[in-house]
Amino acid sequence: MTTYLVTGGAGFIGSNFIHFMLGKYGDSIKIINVDVLTYAGNPENLAAVADYPGYSFIKADICDKEKITAIFRENEIDVVVHFAAESHVDRSIADPEVFVRTNVLGTLVMLNSAKGAWEKEDGTYPKGKKFIHISTDEVYGSLTEEGTYFYETTPYDPRSPYSASKAGSDMLVRSYMETYKFPANITNCSNNYGPYQFPEKLIPLIINNALQGKKLPVYGDGKNVRDWLYVEDHAKAIDLVCEKGGLFETYNIGGHNEKQNIEIVKIILDTLLDMLPDSDPRKKHISHDLITYVEDRKGHDRRYAIAPDKIKADLGWEPDTMFAEGIRLTIAWYFENTDWMAHVTSGEYQDYYDRMYK
Repeated sequence: MTTYLVTGGAGFIGSNFIHFMLGKYGDSIKIINVDVLTYAGNPENLAAVADYPGYSFIKADICDKEKITAIFRENEIDVVVHFAAESHVDRSIADPEVFVRTNVLGTLVMLNSAKGAWEKEDGTYPKGKKFIHISTDEVYGSLTEEGTYFYETTPYDPRSPYSASKAGSDMLVRSYMETYKFPANITNCSNNYGPYQFPEKLIPLIINNALQGKKLPVYGDGKNVRDWLYVEDHAKAIDLVCEKGGLFETYNIGGHNEKQNIEIVKIILDTLLDMLPDSDPRKKHISHDLITYVEDRKGHDRRYAIAPDKIKADLGWEPDTMFAEGIRLTIAWYFENTDWMAHVTSGEYQDYYDRMYK
């Protein structure tokens, strides 16, 4: 039985990965979810699998050396899937130190703990041990010309404290692969969307605000371009990297779906209007007139675009879910989980929202 240690598993991508893996493999695997439960880590995300015999949760900070070392000592970990990170650019601009601590120091603690648990006396590692480091396309910087893409060989050029901290964590993983021949992979993904995403991010923010008839804040001219990936497709890619990815390799994971932010907002509005029955009172106040342009984010990268050619060629992965389908699945999930949204948008989130979009 393979035992996975998933960090940040109560967050958006991590919880979707856990749902996917338990749905695919059932009780033939074991998953240990380690999460400190910050504002973006929500135990409700995993309520449906909480009683699975192969699933367990440990509340711990990845920067806590003693706690993380003890987890490795007390469990026979085969694969680490390292999602845990501070990930919101706006928050990184306001408080860079938190991002460096979690994303850089936390990754170092995870690397050292895994290395200490796995490394044999001769400096080699048992077959089947692997550390999957989940990163972002933002480490590559900003693209300006259409038809250009980020490849695994693209030089790093981070532009925000968030992307700089993720670049730093990537470099640490690379250094361990090179120096210690540490069995690891790095994956760099494009923007994810889907169930359980915290509503500080664009798509759930727009869905939530539109359903309440609130203004829809759009940075700058709204023409910044992102490549969008349905989160379950990302989970499938990570599963393949865990199982078949060549040691020491980096894989870019993209959705083949570039759209301007303003396009995303308009698609969400039109899809909401199409999906809501005329009898639903929320439909009456959903309108493109809710779109409100706000002052642009500092250092706002203009365009990201991932080329997932390598993972397709090496592992046979490509996205299954096109955006038109994925956005309907996402909206339907939020329709069905209004209590979840109400819980996560109370308290600290509302204070943050008021500061950002006052």
